Amino acid sequence: MVTVLFFVAGALAIVSTALAVTRPNAVHALLYLIVAILSLSVLFYLLGAPFAAALEVIVYAGAIVVLLLFVVMMLNLSHQSVAEERTLLKPSIWIGPGILAAVLLGALIALLSNGAPAGGDSIEGPAAVGTALFRPYLVGVEIASFLLISGVVGAYHLGRRLKEPRP
Repeated sequence: MVTVLFFVAGALAIVSTALAVTRPNAVHALLYLIVAILSLSVLFYLLGAPFAAALEVIVYAGAIVVLLLFVVMMLNLSHQSVAEERTLLKPSIWIGPGILAAVLLGALIALLSNGAPAGGDSIEGPAAVGTALFRPYLVGVEIASFLLISGVVGAYHLGRRLKEPRP
């Protein structure tokens, strides 16, 4: 039963990620991204990492994607931007990402053929994860937080409506 659930969640993650990348409507793409993140959290849970699964749901699906959804709604994208997006999604653009995906698929097949372990023997708690993340990588985490907040401020300035000056 666990194996079937693992493969169903994996297939759902692959399909929803592909749909998130190929949708010209940004809101639809973000909704597919939420489905992909939720299916990845199921995969983390099945692999014996319930804390990572909870972080996927809380941090990514619950915070970052909702923030992106608000930014997309704040930018007020029109039908013209959807038409421009469709022109950018030509088949020739997919050659580079297709080659990279094939390389990653080959690496995954090589790992699975060598009998890579599916899950860990022990479950790490929040204290161990926090210690491992914030001690050696504190500067990187803080830089990522500055990058996220600057993206929000930039999106606000791009999406705000300028008031017309009064004569």
